[in-house]
Amino acid sequence: MFRKILIANRGEIAVRVIRACRELDIVPVAVYSAADAAALHVRLADEAYLIGAAPSTESYLRIERIIEAARACGAEAVHPGYGFLAENADFARAAAAAGLTFIGPPPAVMELMGSKINARRAAMAAGAPVVPGTVEPLDSYEAARDTAAQYGYPVMLKATAGGGGKGMRFVAAEGEMASAYAAARSEAAAAFGDDAVYLEKAVAHPRHIEIQIFADTHDHVVHLGERECSIQRRHQKVIEECPSPINDPDLRDRMGAAAVGIARAVNYVGAGTIEFLVSDLTREFYFLEMNTRLQVEHPVTELVTGIDLVREQITVASGAPLSFTQAEVRWHGHAIECRVYAEDPNNNFLPSPGRITALRVPAGPHVRDDGGVYAGAEVSIYYDPMISKLATWGRTRREAIERLRRALGEYAVDGIKTTLPFFREIVRDTEFIEGRLDTGFIERFNERRATVRGPVVNNDGATDEATIARDLAAISAALHYQQHAPRAPQISDANQPTSRWRRAGRAALPF
Repeated sequence: MFRKILIANRGEIAVRVIRACRELDIVPVAVYSAADAAALHVRLADEAYLIGAAPSTESYLRIERIIEAARACGAEAVHPGYGFLAENADFARAAAAAGLTFIGPPPAVMELMGSKINARRAAMAAGAPVVPGTVEPLDSYEAARDTAAQYGYPVMLKATAGGGGKGMRFVAAEGEMASAYAAARSEAAAAFGDDAVYLEKAVAHPRHIEIQIFADTHDHVVHLGERECSIQRRHQKVIEECPSPINDPDLRDRMGAAAVGIARAVNYVGAGTIEFLVSDLTREFYFLEMNTRLQVEHPVTELVTGIDLVREQITVASGAPLSFTQAEVRWHGHAIECRVYAEDPNNNFLPSPGRITALRVPAGPHVRDDGGVYAGAEVSIYYDPMISKLATWGRTRREAIERLRRALGEYAVDGIKTTLPFFREIVRDTEFIEGRLDTGFIERFNERRATVRGPVVNNDGATDEATIARDLAAISAALHYQQHAPRAPQISDANQPTSRWRRAGRAALPF
């Protein structure tokens, strides 16, 4: 087992990895930018190294500075978390060249599956179903137009090097193709330095469902079931759950077998995710892409299976076999996660940076909050504005929702706008409660919010006064709670988490 691991990331995922290291008696080392000098992950680590200025291009994306920090502290391995350099094959190679173990898949696999077109080819070679579309980039608007006509509208344009919804456009008709093609290429070039795009047939009413896989260096490849990730804004997930409301053992087995087959075909090692689109109408599923890293939403899988994925990442990277077999994986109950962002949901989810003046985090049975902030912390303009992930577990989906409602009611963040009020509405929404989810859920939800609803009627066509009274009471209670709930007091810096390196002074590299 490693003695010391450098965590090449920030925020809640860095905190998550630090905690896993502590349990394994491994020394966790943090890196930080000038904007993150007082960040929680820096405070919790045993050592921390300044690697550059606030912009990520001058700090968290600088491979040579992170490698130098790892050498300076004597780390034996590097954990990339997710985002930043987590799927960068050059970073993995640089780590290996420096004598460090990269806690992730081999660089060649990252390169192969990082290209969506190559990933489609690999999935097809493994016998997995893929969405009908091209396996070569489209080199002109005319090619895009003609290909779309061949498959039939609607279609999706996607960046070949894409992720996070960047370089992606839905095209409903030929008249939209010219502007969509130009916009997708421009956005892809800006986000990934590669403007190549390809085309897929749009799946009607798609659910976004992914399968968690894990592989070691001893020829063991397993899956840990699915996560429902259909609730998205701007093609980015905001609520995830395990299992999917539509899943059943047969669908899980078929999707799991397809995911394991793809992982085996590319000689995968470590934690990874195979993403699928599933038709809500036919339950047919199609390969979408592979994420060659730990996913943001991994806590819901951990809550349902009882398997610590970060701990498993570290032990597998050290050369140990997986601590479980496929036959030993069990799914118990239901878990749901909300990504709490410093965003204004009433203003198109625009970021809301600033100082958190007070913070009260929910607790209680089967409530988990993976946070990266504290009262007094600054949410920076330079990075992704996610501040925590709130997850709850229940014996049933209904129980998990009820617990999530309670936890969201307890959660208080002052000083900035967050997505908490938005989630408090969603967990009382009828479509959400009934599991009627697809990637258009938020659009429909916002339409429902903006519409003044008429009287609720029962099956006889009469007004259901009890239903109206119940809904009004719930609205009144929610408003009263928001106005009168006690707020956590400001916590002074003296009470914040400290670490041994802080008492000895910060470490800085000579950049």
